[in-house]
Amino acid sequence: MGLFQNSIGIVVGTTSSDTKGVELLRGRLDDEFSRRLSVPWIIPHSLTRSRVFWVQGRADIESSRQFYQAARALGITIVVLDQPGHWLEDDRGPHAHYREAFIPVNVDGDYGLTQRIIDAVRSYPHKIDGIVTISDVRLPFVARACEILGLSTSPSAAYFLAGDKGATRELESDAAQKKEGFVLNSADELDAILAKEVEALSYPLIVKPCSGWNSDCVSKVRNRDELYAAVHRASSRHANSPLSSTKVVVEPYVDGPEVDANFIILDGEVLFCDISDDFPSLGDHTDDETSATAANFMETLMDVPTNLPAEEQEVLRDGLTRSISNLGFHSGIFHCEARVRNSRARYQQTAGRLVDLRVVEPVVPNQKPSCYLHEVNARSPGYINCVAALLAYGIDYYAVRLLLSLGPRENQRVRILAQPFLGNKPQYTLGVVVLPPTRAGIMASADAVEDFLVANPAIRKHVVHHQILRKKGEFVDGPDSNELLAVGYIIVASRRGREECLELAQKIRGSFDYKLEAE
Repeated sequence: MGLFQNSIGIVVGTTSSDTKGVELLRGRLDDEFSRRLSVPWIIPHSLTRSRVFWVQGRADIESSRQFYQAARALGITIVVLDQPGHWLEDDRGPHAHYREAFIPVNVDGDYGLTQRIIDAVRSYPHKIDGIVTISDVRLPFVARACEILGLSTSPSAAYFLAGDKGATRELESDAAQKKEGFVLNSADELDAILAKEVEALSYPLIVKPCSGWNSDCVSKVRNRDELYAAVHRASSRHANSPLSSTKVVVEPYVDGPEVDANFIILDGEVLFCDISDDFPSLGDHTDDETSATAANFMETLMDVPTNLPAEEQEVLRDGLTRSISNLGFHSGIFHCEARVRNSRARYQQTAGRLVDLRVVEPVVPNQKPSCYLHEVNARSPGYINCVAALLAYGIDYYAVRLLLSLGPRENQRVRILAQPFLGNKPQYTLGVVVLPPTRAGIMASADAVEDFLVANPAIRKHVVHHQILRKKGEFVDGPDSNELLAVGYIIVASRRGREECLELAQKIRGSFDYKLEAE
């Protein structure tokens, strides 16, 4: 009994009753514990329970459960600020135990949000130790509230810069030297820019709003007519938003492998970095002008870990760390999107008819690969990618973000939780399969992803997580929509290697479907 009372935890395993089976299980458990739990367990001081405001509580529990569970495990009390009628508002709701209180507040991403947060903090009956949001448009306003209240935060000016893709682009040295693109305050400036830059422009180009997310309204253009249409579309995309943004960035299309790179940085030191391959989208595949306007850059598959050569991973890590620092950040979690220019790797079809990233000769001989930044998002990656990092590496970005909001007193726990599984290698090859909409209408399936997995048990045994985003009765935007909202996600894992993971992803993408009403 004393052993149980003094244990941190207990694992119950099942195996054959013979000695060989028990010894085999014990050996496997010892190996897994060593790999997963090789971090300091004891800290020299007692922990203080903290209270954090979370601004915008997300759409549902399926897209936020990891955050709330991390807070409970860390001894952090959560108070949610969101619009009236939110699913966490009801004190008797099924998930009310995840938060101490819900405060109905207008959380629109406008300049008044800072004062609304300050008012909520000052009127709350208990001490608030930190404020967190994972919403791009709200980050600078939350940071400004923290500055005024004396709470830990990165500079609000850095968040404003990171949220402006045009300003981020202009900070990059390659953009200043080569002048390959430009930033417009509105579409009306395009004629004047073209009169000056027409000789320097080299198609294809990428056009996108300076504020945005999910590759929304990003276009690849091949001539002046497409450029005009794309600039006007991007400039009007957020013209009626709370910040009335009409700015547009035009930059070269870099024909190199795209990656997602996530960082945990503390006082300028990179504690953890994971790089995943962002497989080609429709926009990457498009070669003819007639289909260019219909192409988009919605993600298709993200594979963990990357298949890039080691030296190119270092180029990305170093280049993106500089970009983060140039914006004015010294600590935080950052989700970066970039491409490798003049990479030795290209997406090619394998002998097994799978598309994968393979090392080939460089496009431009004798030129070194370089990092071409698309954007720095000064927050954790999307929910499905946070789940993927936790499964693959044992890294919980939400837990670390919560601790960072509490300031230097939690630095030790930040360092502990930023340590991945022993050897800094994922426990398996993992693929995040994005399930795109194929047609528009009202969703008839209660859970189209679950229905698919029930019908495909051979695939299901490789699935480590899945999520449905378009539920029964909700409208599904078609493939031509600017919103680029997925129907759902499926994360598959393989301990045999990358090829099996890609085979599973291909099967899923080729056979997944959903039902619409009146079909």
